[in-house]
Amino acid sequence: MSRRIRWSLLFLLLVCEVQAQVENRVVFLPGAFQNVSVSQNETVQAVVSRIPSEVAFITLQFHTQHRNATLSYTRMPGRGLSLTAVDSGLLSALQPSQTSLSLFLSSPSSDAVAGTGVILPYSSADPVPGGCNMEFNLDVDPNIYIYYNLYETTIRFAPANIGYERGLTPPACDASTDASTRWRLRYDVYQYFLPENDLSERSLFDGLQAVADISGMAASGRRVITLLSTDKTTAEFNTIPGQGVIYSVIVRDPQLNTSASYVPAHTYACSFKSTLDGCQTLGLVFTKIFFTITGLAGLFVCFFGHRFFKCEMFCMGFSFAAFFFFVLITRTTDLDYSIRLAVSAVVGVVGGVFLVMSWWRFGSVMACVVVVGLMLGFLISSTVLFTPLGDLDAFRNSDVVFWVTFCCIMIIVPLFFVRWPREGNITTCGIVGAYAVVLAVNAYIYTSLSFITLNILKRLLNNNFSAAFTDVPFQAIDYAMITVWVVLSVVGIILQLYGERSRPFFPPSPYLMWLQERERRKTNVLDPSHHFPSLPSRLLERARQLTRRREPAGEHTPLLL
Repeated sequence: MSRRIRWSLLFLLLVCEVQAQVENRVVFLPGAFQNVSVSQNETVQAVVSRIPSEVAFITLQFHTQHRNATLSYTRMPGRGLSLTAVDSGLLSALQPSQTSLSLFLSSPSSDAVAGTGVILPYSSADPVPGGCNMEFNLDVDPNIYIYYNLYETTIRFAPANIGYERGLTPPACDASTDASTRWRLRYDVYQYFLPENDLSERSLFDGLQAVADISGMAASGRRVITLLSTDKTTAEFNTIPGQGVIYSVIVRDPQLNTSASYVPAHTYACSFKSTLDGCQTLGLVFTKIFFTITGLAGLFVCFFGHRFFKCEMFCMGFSFAAFFFFVLITRTTDLDYSIRLAVSAVVGVVGGVFLVMSWWRFGSVMACVVVVGLMLGFLISSTVLFTPLGDLDAFRNSDVVFWVTFCCIMIIVPLFFVRWPREGNITTCGIVGAYAVVLAVNAYIYTSLSFITLNILKRLLNNNFSAAFTDVPFQAIDYAMITVWVVLSVVGIILQLYGERSRPFFPPSPYLMWLQERERRKTNVLDPSHHFPSLPSRLLERARQLTRRREPAGEHTPLLL
């Protein structure tokens, strides 16, 4: 085919497409995505023609970024015949001689809606997604419904049915549970992360086009869990505000070795409409200030924590007290987030001062080092359970197993500090201080490393968080932050070990030094300070000099030669 003919055909296709859109009619081709714009008070007819005879049913899915669109079987949407959502889909079973199909798109609000849609055909051997729906409005519902809060994101979907020929009655869903019914089906739940820090519509549509069908999701997505027909058709995941995630379910028939895809659904776990703490303004100013100060303090501790021991003790005591008080006040009150963070900061200051004064008064280095070791143990334990190890069924299904494992790892770390207290303290300064820098960066640029400790905080605050999958995306920014964390930790540890090699292991307690100095002055009569008047005596003598009349100066006796 010559270039002129190809360009002519392309021009005709574009003209037809524009003309179809103008006339409120859009033609879909199976497997090909079609961008559609729906104006205010407009209904667009989605037409599928020339359907092959081997196709038993088709699904039409339509996606927008954050504005709802209505997908309906009829021109006038009605209950049980339409669905309004950002990710909507309808399944249509075909009649024996049917070769075309029409569905309808409209905007439920006064705003125009733009999105992308696709038609996916299936044969009579493929399972029917949502074919045994008994919970949602549609008779056959191939959609995935997403619910999220601060801690967890839950997806739900209707059970599927086995496939059937055109014109036949669908098989009964609950007549029996043998291998010839829908109870043999399996459900693979998939998760696909969009690029981090990318809230653009183009990024979402590219992701949906990559995972809309079975092969795309299996190749690009991550299979999280496989559910049996006897399991609840629901799955829970960790909430990651501002991170785009696409969820999909592929139902498989192991007897016929066939499969079908539910309509993928996406979420950012935040609102595009909210002007306060929305997707575009997730980082509150107060949070940024708090973690910026935390990052600067962590950078100081990373390089100079052991030498300035009192500053290190204050920072560790602050972190220890602020974290656990934030958990306590969140579990017991309904105060606003900013107030809870401010009160926790105040309590953290008290905790830091208390730890410094404990060392100043009693001089017990080992007691302080144990607290420091618990901080490092907390971070190491959180990191271990942040890995895929934390998604094991043993940890997800039992809080006892999770917390016992967490506490064992956390307590083992301070035991090494008994044998090597200075090296352990310097190691903690480097690792914990560098992680504080990572948290400060997260206040401005999202990074998944913040969920190392945030997952533990969520599990402490939410009783139902244990069932959630805590997998988070690892992309370029995360690998860069891991590099920053490792480099800062190693450099900080090496510099402190080198700088402290000729100094005492730990600075002495100021209070004990003062006691020793006072005792020395009392017993050492050769020390000039032994004969030095006390402070009250010096103050009294100074007061007397101010009130005493001064004697005139002059010679009263002759000089002796």
